[in-house]
Amino acid sequence: MTENLSILGSTGSIGTQALRVCENLNIRVSALTANRNVGLLEQQIRKFSPKLAVMGSEEAAKDLRTRIADTDTKVSSGLEGLCEAASIEDADTVLTAVVGMIGLKPTLAAIDSKKNIALANKETLVAGGSLVMKEAAKQEIKIYPVDSEHSAIFQCLQGCPDRKMLKKLILTASGGPFFGKTTDDLENVTVEQALKHPNWSMGAKITIDSASMMNKGLEIIEARWLFDVPADNIDVVVHRESVIHSMIEYNDNSVIAQLGVPDMKIPIQYALTYPERYPCEVGVLDLTEVAKLTFFKPDYETFRCLSACKEAIKKGGTATAIVNGANEEAVRRFLNREIGFLDIGKIVSASLDAVQSKEITKLDDVLEADAAAREFAAKKV
Repeated sequence: MTENLSILGSTGSIGTQALRVCENLNIRVSALTANRNVGLLEQQIRKFSPKLAVMGSEEAAKDLRTRIADTDTKVSSGLEGLCEAASIEDADTVLTAVVGMIGLKPTLAAIDSKKNIALANKETLVAGGSLVMKEAAKQEIKIYPVDSEHSAIFQCLQGCPDRKMLKKLILTASGGPFFGKTTDDLENVTVEQALKHPNWSMGAKITIDSASMMNKGLEIIEARWLFDVPADNIDVVVHRESVIHSMIEYNDNSVIAQLGVPDMKIPIQYALTYPERYPCEVGVLDLTEVAKLTFFKPDYETFRCLSACKEAIKKGGTATAIVNGANEEAVRRFLNREIGFLDIGKIVSASLDAVQSKEITKLDDVLEADAAAREFAAKKV
């Protein structure tokens, strides 16, 4: 079980819930980081007394230093500060809950410092999965999934003594706010409509990824690396109720599922306490109240991001970093109302042909592919 935690992204949805788990289980907090939310990070510092706090910019860090001058918490900033928080000496686990590619370097820094990883930043494995898993194996550290789908698979796999018995991973998807919609229906989607997720409360980028189903494509890539399963053995099924969080299928065609109310504190807590389980402040699942569970095939034609991610896995190398980088830039432009909702999928798909992929041998290979993809997406109309 985790005794001392560093949280990268403590003011976001995952980070704030993780702090609730820490409070309930008396897990000490050694470092906290935020991008811009100085006010909330100040409150967290005063409550949890970390040794280190990090802001996204030096300007925000100066503001924070002034606010907490009466405390003993050191304040750093930027990517260098994130890496400092990821490798802080007394933490035994690092929760990576920042959004986007910015999580890759700090995750590698944490691994290099022999910290176990509670992974909520899926882009880390999407962009640099081969590199991250290789380093984790070399340093003999564990990566515990925090995403609800990957946590569900991880929990189901506890009953799988031999991987030769495993036939398939089945990721569930809520379908987002546009389930059942056609391309014509989505032509004039607004930012506000795309941000209305039916089941989960998440940050803007992740919510848009859910609406475009890019989130599920990223999760396929993440699952490929986390569980060492070929992409062809990973399926997606749309499950609107978000009660079954994912499943595994054995070679005798038995299917094992993990169920629970849609509350991220369960996967967060399991990542921090594995292999132990403790009471958690979440609702009880009452199947009689749920009454029915429904399942549908995903629409790969309308939601082109999902298809692009599958294609990227087959291409290999930096192709997954390319679709991820193109998506991050396209989502940024959509949120800024520069492009339409359907343009996200078009840009992500086009990036695979426009940006050359190559084998990943070092971190710079990933960073260069990401930069090239973002440049392409920034110019694409």
